[in-house]
Amino acid sequence: MIPCTWPTALFFLIWLCNDVVSKRNHTLKPRVVLPENYVKEMRPPARKGQPVLVEFSIYVVDVNSINVEDMDFRVDMFIRQTWSESRLQLPEDIFEEGDDHVTLPPEFFENLWHPDPYFLNSKVTEIAELTHKFSSVTLYRNQTVRYSARMHAIIACQMEFQLYPMDIQSCPIYIESFSYSNQKVRFRWSEAGVTINPELKLLQYHIGEPLRLEETNGYMIDKDGNYSRLVVYFRFERQIGHHLIQTFAPSSLVVMLSWFSFWLDLDAIPGRVTLLVTCMLTLVTMFTGLRADIPPVAYVKALDLWMAGCMMFVFAALAEFVVVKVLDKQYQMNKTKAQESMPRIIPVRLNGEKGSCGTLAAWEGSGVRCRKVDLTSPTSPPAATPAVHPAPAATHTTAHLVGVERRQSILQVAWLDADTGQERILWREIDKLSRVVFPALFLLFVTMYWPVLLLKTKTSS
Repeated sequence: MIPCTWPTALFFLIWLCNDVVSKRNHTLKPRVVLPENYVKEMRPPARKGQPVLVEFSIYVVDVNSINVEDMDFRVDMFIRQTWSESRLQLPEDIFEEGDDHVTLPPEFFENLWHPDPYFLNSKVTEIAELTHKFSSVTLYRNQTVRYSARMHAIIACQMEFQLYPMDIQSCPIYIESFSYSNQKVRFRWSEAGVTINPELKLLQYHIGEPLRLEETNGYMIDKDGNYSRLVVYFRFERQIGHHLIQTFAPSSLVVMLSWFSFWLDLDAIPGRVTLLVTCMLTLVTMFTGLRADIPPVAYVKALDLWMAGCMMFVFAALAEFVVVKVLDKQYQMNKTKAQESMPRIIPVRLNGEKGSCGTLAAWEGSGVRCRKVDLTSPTSPPAATPAVHPAPAATHTTAHLVGVERRQSILQVAWLDADTGQERILWREIDKLSRVVFPALFLLFVTMYWPVLLLKTKTSS
């Protein structure tokens, strides 16, 4: 007979408690839910030739890290799968009063048959966890099983940037069974479908309700069969406000700044050149920074057209300065040649003394007569000429300049206005015309760019 001491009593008490717990754990599984002959590798029984129907619903909590360089986005969501399991044994004592379901810990999910869906275009997929995995299994009285889990996934998306920065990205998520063909398991969307958190806001994008939900069958070459597939398309529309402030408005102001060079005098070469070159370098620096936000693509984007247009206008202003400078140089050369080729006028008084007749007043007020002296014939005696009333010296020089310029160049760099009789210089006229033509052409470019871009954006959506 074993003496009853306190160590013996303590050992007996511990053994008794472990035996009760082990019996309870041993009888929990077959008595409550699963029969003894339950095989979790076998799918639930269904009608002959009919697949097991699995319903899906998704609640999108957050969408972040839309990465245009890697062309993917991260989504946090609650995913639910529901199917019927007729092999379950559900006694009444496992349900609380008034409830038609019971929630079990996620460890119980490992003992059940469950479909094996996966995200076909995901890069990373994981169940969220803190102290334990955020997942649960709910059993209903009608032998329906619902599995819920909080998941993080990085989804690949084939993005298109032809309309950047007004592009609209349509990014799908493909859910497909990995092992069971569509003859064994069929996926479909539940009535809830896909729901997006109404408080969800993105920095550069606007996300609305899913564009569309689809239920299709995809043929997998590696598995040689058709598999049930669910597709949900998300629509990410880029907001234009950021680029209006950071891109379009500053570049437009730089182009307008280049027009100030048309009001600068041609002699202010350093100021005019510095202004135009600074505008060009500013645009190059601005657009170089913008190209770093998107991956290099082989096609032309809408932003590239805007960049090319702005730079073309600034370059045209710089080319206009070069043209007017060349024309001014030609004008000065023709003016010098005209002055050198004019006959020399020797003013004399009536008594034979030399005087001055540089102006019209000298001709009329001082009684001065002028004569033309042929310098090529020094032996020829000077002959007095009768008093005449010639045109002013400036007009005579311009007329002679026009004649010389016509003989030497096809391009007329100066002419006399037939109405006013004033001299008009070509480079000055080009500057005056550029003050109107450049703003008008830029306005035409803007009015063509934005309607076409908005129309294409509306068509693509």
